[in-house]
Amino acid sequence: QVHLVESGGGLVQPGGSLTLSCAVSGLTVDNHAIGWFREAPGKEREGISCIDNIEGSIDFLEAVRGRFTISRDNAKNTVYLQMNNLSPEDTAVYTCVADTVPLCQLRRLAGGYWGQGTQVTVSS
Repeated sequence: QVHLVESGGGLVQPGGSLTLSCAVSGLTVDNHAIGWFREAPGKEREGISCIDNIEGSIDFLEAVRGRFTISRDNAKNTVYLQMNNLSPEDTAVYTCVADTVPLCQLRRLAGGYWGQGTQVTVSS
């Protein structure tokens, strides 16, 4: 009964910005760990960031630190990923993931509930 529906992906020029949304049903985002992953062709899946009630916002990926920001709107039960100053190296499928526990733990988060993913393409 847990569903995560992503939106906001698409084609953007280098230096541009996108905001991804993850609408969650079946659990409340204010009491569960929610995070974002990405995967590009030929590259290993990468954990980007996670948000919870213990640490707040946690950044895992050095390549996007300072450019990507995770946030949530508890009233809308939605998690966001704001992406700024995008480069072609950011091209990937981005997916949000929810855990059943309130604390962000990257390894177990990867075994949680996954959305369908949304394609982000950065190209001139």
